[in-house]
Amino acid sequence: MRKTILFIAMSLDGYIADENGNVDWLNGQSKDSENADTYSEFIKNIDTVLMGWNTYHQIITELAPNNWPYGDLYSYVFTHHTKKSSKNITFTSQDPIALLNKLKNKDGKNIWICGGANLINQLLKANVIDKYYISIIPTLLGDGIKLFDKLPEEKKLTLISTKNYNGIVEVVYERR
Repeated sequence: MRKTILFIAMSLDGYIADENGNVDWLNGQSKDSENADTYSEFIKNIDTVLMGWNTYHQIITELAPNNWPYGDLYSYVFTHHTKKSSKNITFTSQDPIALLNKLKNKDGKNIWICGGANLINQLLKANVIDKYYISIIPTLLGDGIKLFDKLPEEKKLTLISTKNYNGIVEVVYERR
């Protein structure tokens, strides 16, 4: 069965964006230092991307305008906005857990939970995230969009690996 994987970066104090939704702080402690390219290795095992509308909108307007970065991957954007789907991007108002469970039972590579916080927290509360790749950026934001909301119960994880480069600490956990 395919795995559902959260691959995301957050500030040391747990935010994935500042209070205005900006992510321009997502870098290491020095622009001259070498960064590890863990994304390229990660994406080799992914063929499906799930994201919310705000994440999609930020990608197409700020991070990669006119250049959809997920090429041949199947992307699902959860939204209440009416937008025409294309070959590889499906806009849907379906329940994320129901769609994810359907996707997990299809043949294919792993499924990436790209963001944002609302989608992540729905999936976390439903206990359907199998693996967590979290890069901790050496920045304290103090306010913004929190990665994790309050949970109704604790979620136990097992540490799989750690890596550090340029002040960034990357941790990988699996659901127990």
